[in-house]
Amino acid sequence: MEYNIMLRPYEVREFVDAATKSDCYIDASSNNHFIVDAKSILGVLGLDLNKAIKVTVHGYDSVFEQFIRRYAVAC
Repeated sequence: MEYNIMLRPYEVREFVDAATKSDCYIDASSNNHFIVDAKSILGVLGLDLNKAIKVTVHGYDSVFEQFIRRYAVAC
């Protein structure tokens, strides 16, 4: 599943915590050039938070899906 989200810097920790609780592999990218592990706070902070971040969930986790929908944006 893929989602486009917007995060403010103060929301990154909550996002990484939610990703860490998931058993799925989750990656995040900005501008499709820089892909990081969404469970890495330094990796996510290294993304361009002024633009939409593409989050790819490899697998299915209903709890994380419900969480991520709060940050979803249309692109």
